[in-house]
Amino acid sequence: MASDQPPPRDPDGPVFDGPPLSLEEELAAARAEPEPGPDIDTVNESLNDGINRCPKCGSTDVRQRATTGMLVCLFCRHEWQEARVEEEFGLGVGIDELQGVVIAGGAGEISSDDDVITMTCGGCGADVVVDTAHAMNARCHWCRHTLNVNQQTPNGAVPDAVLPFRLTHAEAVEKIREFASKRRLFAHPRFKKEFIPENVLGVYLPYLVIDARAEAAYAGTGEVETRRWTEKNGDNSTTYYAADVYRLDRSVAFTVDDLTVEGAADRAQMGGSTTNNIVNTVLPFDTKNAVKWNSSYLVGFTSEKRDLDVSDLEPVLEDQLLSIGRSQVEGSLTQFDRGVRWEAEKVDVGGSRWVSMYLPVWLYSYYQENTKMLHYIAVNARTGETMGSVPVSQWRLLAAALTVGTVLEGIAGWILVVSA
Repeated sequence: MASDQPPPRDPDGPVFDGPPLSLEEELAAARAEPEPGPDIDTVNESLNDGINRCPKCGSTDVRQRATTGMLVCLFCRHEWQEARVEEEFGLGVGIDELQGVVIAGGAGEISSDDDVITMTCGGCGADVVVDTAHAMNARCHWCRHTLNVNQQTPNGAVPDAVLPFRLTHAEAVEKIREFASKRRLFAHPRFKKEFIPENVLGVYLPYLVIDARAEAAYAGTGEVETRRWTEKNGDNSTTYYAADVYRLDRSVAFTVDDLTVEGAADRAQMGGSTTNNIVNTVLPFDTKNAVKWNSSYLVGFTSEKRDLDVSDLEPVLEDQLLSIGRSQVEGSLTQFDRGVRWEAEKVDVGGSRWVSMYLPVWLYSYYQENTKMLHYIAVNARTGETMGSVPVSQWRLLAAALTVGTVLEGIAGWILVVSA
């Protein structure tokens, strides 16, 4: 049943003051495609020679202290930390004033032609080759200086920021052991035999962290129930309802701060022969604590290169903004007790800011030969959040299902006997 008249006004519900604007009208004044905004130069000038030196003694034997997240010189024991990018580049302010697409230096377009680069050692002058597709540092074979890709290179290998590891290897092992033990009952016997949580690896994964200002508009229909009744037909009964159907149009303007999306194509894929999308489930990271890029943070860990450009991820951003917008307008729909069906939606991104960032994950992998499936258990190296996939024994699942079914059948039979 449909009606052209609005329902009675509810003083505590949403206000209907005339027919809403159509989706097209809402977006008629939308801005044109955003122009590129001013890029953010994030090159760490103190590292221009490609060598990470201790600011106190000049030694290149530098690495991160896992317990503090600070960089430590193994020669003079001096500790320090790079500046937080939030304050260094003003990333925490001005989101509601963003115009166009603002791209930080490390989030620029990727060129696969420049994966292998030659660096000149600042210590002895020798030329050293670094394959940025697989490593971000190398040692000079003459003077043993550690050379690092510290400048934002044209191939997009170097991020703008890095979020240091906080959890130690021992803490990650304990998290993974605890996760697997809770699933031990149905775990595959071979997995239990071969499970060695100490094999967990620390890896920096590439992400793009986005601030954005957007307007979203939605058009659809909503139903308000007016009557409900039940009709009996023999031993059966059917419930019917009548409802007024209304045309709905909603729009909302909002901003998002530090929206995180994958920067590697294989991580962004869902399904397939791996469970690597499990990394998404350990979000969020405390990206506000990310610091300026310094590849000394990578010593002792592995890293993965970003291979998705901003243009590749703009549709992902729009999908997530539409989802955020739907949640924003939800509070104005409480009167439609039969629900709302959106038939059209659109988002206008007035401004966005993209920063490339390495985020830390402890990763345990296990290859299940009989299914050709690669399982992962991931630990957020900042918060300790753990999620993953463990190969299961199918016959144990089946036995458990049959047992539960038998028990439920027995309970139902006992209830019938008692009732009789």
